[in-house]
Amino acid sequence: MVRSIPGTGAGNIFVVTESHSDKIAFVDLTNHEHPVQSETVVGSAPWAVAVHEPTARAYVTTAEGLAVVDLKTRERIALAPYIDQPEAHGTFGEYRPGGTGVVVTPDGTAVYAGVHRDGLNSTVERFDTEALAFTDSFEVGLRPFDVQISPSGHEVYTIDHDSFTLHTISVPGHEVIREEVAPFGTEGGLMSHMKPHYAAVAEDGTLYMPYQGKGLVIYSPSDRSYETQPMTGDSHQHGVGLTADGRLLVVGVGAIGGATLGPSLTIRTIATGDEVLVPLEKGHENPVEWLDAPDGRPKAVLTGGSTSRGPWDGIAVIDLDTHEIEEFAVPGMPQMGVFISA
Repeated sequence: MVRSIPGTGAGNIFVVTESHSDKIAFVDLTNHEHPVQSETVVGSAPWAVAVHEPTARAYVTTAEGLAVVDLKTRERIALAPYIDQPEAHGTFGEYRPGGTGVVVTPDGTAVYAGVHRDGLNSTVERFDTEALAFTDSFEVGLRPFDVQISPSGHEVYTIDHDSFTLHTISVPGHEVIREEVAPFGTEGGLMSHMKPHYAAVAEDGTLYMPYQGKGLVIYSPSDRSYETQPMTGDSHQHGVGLTADGRLLVVGVGAIGGATLGPSLTIRTIATGDEVLVPLEKGHENPVEWLDAPDGRPKAVLTGGSTSRGPWDGIAVIDLDTHEIEEFAVPGMPQMGVFISA
């Protein structure tokens, strides 16, 4: 089963980062003609967003710092510089220095943000939500595209794109454990495409990490081990999510780095390994299940701001049973998003 936490599909408002702008957008998926309700300036080149609905706060990693947004007023109330603050900002895309993945602890007291440092190992920084400031920095791997948290909130994980690694940080002790997760080896180094990008965490704590639509790493935090199961997408993967009924959603952006098939959404039944491929015509990132669609059908929301190929100004909504696709216009190449209840 997938854990039910704020931001994973409840509600109709999708909060998404405009990766080639300085804003987040509040998108109403029930309004096809005018989906963008409002926008909030957060900081240059926003990457990811995490929400803590009990305190009505959103936390957004940008190139300039971590933005704190009041979800009730939709106003930015803070922009906190990182401990490892980039010397400059103003660029966009996956190589720009600054914040990447982000999570908030279940009790809302701390946020953990990945920070890409040009030419150096990246860090994960702890943000105190009461003090509105970063307090600690922990060295991890290269370019943590994604930061995830265990269901209990006692472990934070970094998915380190360029070092073939997964780092586990204990909470609150902050012990850092490095694990190489390279089911296809590390040949090619920085030029390899057989590397992790994102992970999805199930209710039992298992991490799911697809590689190139060729293999699915199933990682067990309890014993720090993994197995790799075959996949059929054969498409450079750039996003992964889980559904409430036990399906894995994997975005592929096309024939890159040894992958041979075009863009697609893989819908994989975890219990059986059966897969269905939904062809796509554009690049996407970050699939999130939408639980509250008006017709009651299970759907996935895919952001158009692909960091790899074919980014566009919009999001796609895909019916997980009929595979029908709707598109909603959203500016700024939207990259990472979460649902809020209101």
